[in-house]
Amino acid sequence: MKKVTHRKSDDEKLRELILYISQRCEQDERLGVTKLNKLLFYIEFSAYLTYGKAITNQEYFRLPQGPAPQRFMIVKKAMERQKELAISTRLWHGHEQKRPIALRIANLDLFTAEEISLVDEIIARYWGMTASDISESSHNFLGWICANEQERIPYQIALVGTRDLKEREIEYGQSLELRAAECLSGATS
Repeated sequence: MKKVTHRKSDDEKLRELILYISQRCEQDERLGVTKLNKLLFYIEFSAYLTYGKAITNQEYFRLPQGPAPQRFMIVKKAMERQKELAISTRLWHGHEQKRPIALRIANLDLFTAEEISLVDEIIARYWGMTASDISESSHNFLGWICANEQERIPYQIALVGTRDLKEREIEYGQSLELRAAECLSGATS
């Protein structure tokens, strides 16, 4: 069983992750800030599921277009002030797209090789998707479904599956329910 660790969020790692994704997706004309937010979400929750910890440990919350890091705007604005990131606004297929452009190379020394490999895997998985496609996909995530607007989505929700249970799993759960009821009835008498 993987050990789950909790640590303070890391704005520096978020900054470098934003730069890295922006660099890697320079040729993906579909990358805008909305898609960037969803990539960050998928990266972080996949890291938690795979390694027992998120990469930046940022808090994510529910927005209408899907999950996003709560401190994204604060970090993005700081990056713009420090001339690390520019946001280019353009009309793309009838919609305004705010495209992130890295103005310096990301510092990958802050990440493990496993983390970068996971980031590259998530980028490749969602490469051809538009912001609408990836947002719609994120709406199937149990954490987004269960959260109220602006509410935090706990990383632990990534551990909860949504697949249909097999008959033997249901039977086992029912046997545990009976055993629990017996234990509880014996404890109260």
